[in-house]
Amino acid sequence: MEIALIALMVAVVTLLAAQLPGTAQQTRTAYRLTEIERRLQLVMDHLGVVDPSPVPPEVRDHLARGDKIKAIAAYRKATGADLRSAKEAVERFADGR
Repeated sequence: MEIALIALMVAVVTLLAAQLPGTAQQTRTAYRLTEIERRLQLVMDHLGVVDPSPVPPEVRDHLARGDKIKAIAAYRKATGADLRSAKEAVERFADGR
């Protein structure tokens, strides 16, 4: 009975692992997302649409509470920026620039 249970667990784990997106698929998805964002920016530029607050709402919320470190972490999570870039962006936003 234990052998059957172990075999079933191995089969389930194998099936779940097969469902995970591979590196190639992640690369394609990242490329497509980047391309969509680029095209959207082109359309916004053409129409003259300006995003008044490009900072994610979570970052604004943390800054409003005075928690700069959590704001930087939220910015990194939302944008994928490195620590230095996130810190600079949050400081610019906090300074009102």
